[in-house]
Amino acid sequence: MKISPFKRLKRLHERILLSFWFLLALGWLVSVALPYLVFWSWHDLLHPNPGQQIALWATSAANIISYVAAVYLRGLHPGGRSAGLLMTQTVFVYSLTALVVFMTQLPVSRYLLLASGMCAVLWQYIEYALTYKYQRIKLAIITEGQYTDALMQLDLIDARRLPELALGDVRYDAVVANFDEIDEHQQRFLTQCALQRIPAYHDKQIYESLSGKVQIHRMSENNMGALLPSPMYERLKLIFDVALVIASFPITIPIALLTALLVRLESPGPVIYTQTRIGQGNKPFTIYKFRSMRFDRQAPEQFACEEDPRITKVGRIIRKLRIDELPQFLNILKGEMSLIGPRPEQPSFVKEYDQKIPFYSYRHIVKPGISGWAQVRHGYTATADETQIKIEHDFYYIKNCSLGLDLLIVLLTIRVMLTGFGAR
Repeated sequence: MKISPFKRLKRLHERILLSFWFLLALGWLVSVALPYLVFWSWHDLLHPNPGQQIALWATSAANIISYVAAVYLRGLHPGGRSAGLLMTQTVFVYSLTALVVFMTQLPVSRYLLLASGMCAVLWQYIEYALTYKYQRIKLAIITEGQYTDALMQLDLIDARRLPELALGDVRYDAVVANFDEIDEHQQRFLTQCALQRIPAYHDKQIYESLSGKVQIHRMSENNMGALLPSPMYERLKLIFDVALVIASFPITIPIALLTALLVRLESPGPVIYTQTRIGQGNKPFTIYKFRSMRFDRQAPEQFACEEDPRITKVGRIIRKLRIDELPQFLNILKGEMSLIGPRPEQPSFVKEYDQKIPFYSYRHIVKPGISGWAQVRHGYTATADETQIKIEHDFYYIKNCSLGLDLLIVLLTIRVMLTGFGAR
């Protein structure tokens, strides 16, 4: 469910200054034209030679793709609305552009491409700061309930309860109500809002869309069929998983060999740690990881705490950077895991949480992943209450899984690797 906050803007200057095309053009001037002028001149910008034309096209393409991607991700899912994603996705696009330039040996200045990327990141943060209050979704709530109360607690939106059935002079993006409990007066009010082109949404649906979580306590609360992923999506995802794993070998194999050497030199024991986990269809499988703790075959199953004394020095680094997960590429090639999906848990934990949390095992409807929506949104869990929140994120992923959401999780995973969010 996508809500555009710019639809509430009625004033002419707002519609112009905050329009997609105006901001795209302004971003191009700052991120492409300005670095170009610093390296060359106005004359070269207006009359470039063949090499300068290629440089102009390359930096323009990277800038436009990064901006369009930012706008697309911003309205796609909750994680795409964060300022922390701007640098990640812009650097990602410019890095791919640099890779293409390197492989095709195009005559593009690396310094120009770097300067353009830095200006693009700077401009996106400036634009975000200047337009934040206009991008923040503003909701009018007319009913009480579990989901409307939860909406009031979300930080990235401006949700307000209406004391009476009137919007007043405030411009809202949408009106929210529990459609199962509204009376005749509220129904008439929602009809009037629709006539004014202000959409009305069910509180449960809008909560899922804005929080990135799906709350399920009873079968009647959700269409469980909606949580079944598309077979076509699963086939495409398998192809992408295998292709990306194989394509990454020139980078990941040297890193894996160096990591294995460091793990072996620091402490005795096997380099690769194996453990039984529960995968798709509740089937057990063996997961592979670089050992990040002191070796102890008799150690009981337990969560790793933040300052766990069992973690080695090398282990602390590879856990923060998620390098310890690289051996799971073998699990992907064996068809047991995916790059993106719910994290697989140990059998004892699955048995425990299946008794405490309704529909816990439904998260095994898809393949487990190296990274997932719950990891990038919530991070580490160590209690039943936190696991309940994690499961709500997993259900959101299963219900909305798509290649677009997977790409967003990849970008958020890169941000997690840089910040160490949720590492244990």
